[in-house]
Amino acid sequence: FFGCLLPMARSDAEWKQVLSPHDYNILREKGTERGGTGEYNKFYPSEGHFVCKGCGNPLYSAKAKFDSGCGWPAFDKCYQGGVKVQVDNSHGMQRIEIMCAKCDGHLGHVFQNEGFTATNERHCVNSASVKYVKEGTNLPEAKVV
Repeated sequence: FFGCLLPMARSDAEWKQVLSPHDYNILREKGTERGGTGEYNKFYPSEGHFVCKGCGNPLYSAKAKFDSGCGWPAFDKCYQGGVKVQVDNSHGMQRIEIMCAKCDGHLGHVFQNEGFTATNERHCVNSASVKYVKEGTNLPEAKVV
């Protein structure tokens, strides 16, 4: 499935028609919601998965979600090929940005070697970037870095 993932091209005007102003700021302008305010911050379903709010691309299983105490939803792995990374040098620091591999929507940042889980990855994700889907999926999961 992800081997043939085609990029999704939309103009800014088209994105503004399908996303709320808040979601547009997060997904398209690389904004960040205030810590502790997101819809999925303290939401821990036992089944299902999370998709990109912009395009519906499967990103994370519910089982990959954990409580890191950081104020944003945290995941320790993603669906293979669902998330891509790039170096983010904004705000006077260097971080690893995570984005939807299909539409380039900004998800948040990934942090490594903190020891929270066996993967040693913490995907710190804006709730506004994702949508929960009750049904599960059998896609393979992996670290992103």
